[in-house]
Amino acid sequence: MNVFLLILGLLVLIVGGEFLVKGSVTIARNFQISPLVIGMTIVSFGTSAPELLVSLQSALDGNPGIAIGNVVGSNVANLALVLAITVLIFPIIAERQTKMVDWPMMLLATMLFYVFSLDNVIVFWEGAVLLGILILFTFFLIRNSRNESKNLIDDPTEEVKGSTVTGLLFLLGGLIGLYFGSGWFVDGAVSIAKDFELSDRVIGVTVVAFGTSAPELVASTVAAYRKQTDISVGNLIGSNIFNIMAVLGITSMVTPVGVEDSVLSFDMYWVIGIALAMLPILFIGKRIGRLKGVLLLATYVAYIVIVLNR
Repeated sequence: MNVFLLILGLLVLIVGGEFLVKGSVTIARNFQISPLVIGMTIVSFGTSAPELLVSLQSALDGNPGIAIGNVVGSNVANLALVLAITVLIFPIIAERQTKMVDWPMMLLATMLFYVFSLDNVIVFWEGAVLLGILILFTFFLIRNSRNESKNLIDDPTEEVKGSTVTGLLFLLGGLIGLYFGSGWFVDGAVSIAKDFELSDRVIGVTVVAFGTSAPELVASTVAAYRKQTDISVGNLIGSNIFNIMAVLGITSMVTPVGVEDSVLSFDMYWVIGIALAMLPILFIGKRIGRLKGVLLLATYVAYIVIVLNR
């Protein structure tokens, strides 16, 4: 029954994430926002909704280890696993904004996460700071995009598919799917963790993190296959920013989120390391090619192996 709940929750999360992305992109296109900003904001926020719901429910249910582990594991998985698989399918050329604006913001979010975790708890005011910065950053992205006509989706030969109402219906359906899927997934994951006597942290950074990263994987690989690389890269970097500033921010504003010493002494270094590793990946060479994808994937495999054997 536990495995059934886990699988059912994962499937509903994937379908809900797909609906959410489709609705979000439709709405964003109708409002003429650039593909990169679509990926950085609406798509990344939408595909990160499972992390938010899972972390909130886990914290409220008295499993803060899953809330932290979920964010840590998802941030590692988004870049070391999802980006790796994406570029193995289709190499990506990173835009200037990704290098000069989005990556620095992701690094800032990561370092704030580390600093706020040093006392082993993230409290209300720290969550409010994270969420406030995210709101200002999102406002900046959207305003800047709409002011730069060269980045607008205004090609007269390209017909916008889907009305705003249709987009809203997909958005609502996606949110409903994510709500129920996250609940079933957490219930199954926690039960399996207890059966195998695994800690909340381990199950959070492995099974739960992979499950909640599934929408990012689906959205990014589809975007890469369709050669919409702006959406693909923006989705992953945006999701990592959202995971820290919104998921941890909102969760800690609802209830204090404890951070175990094991997270500070091990997982946190992987999160920071992956974020820093994006510097040479983005700036060396014209594109993120398959060799870089193989190196990222090998890093993720090494991380999981070490986590399970600690």
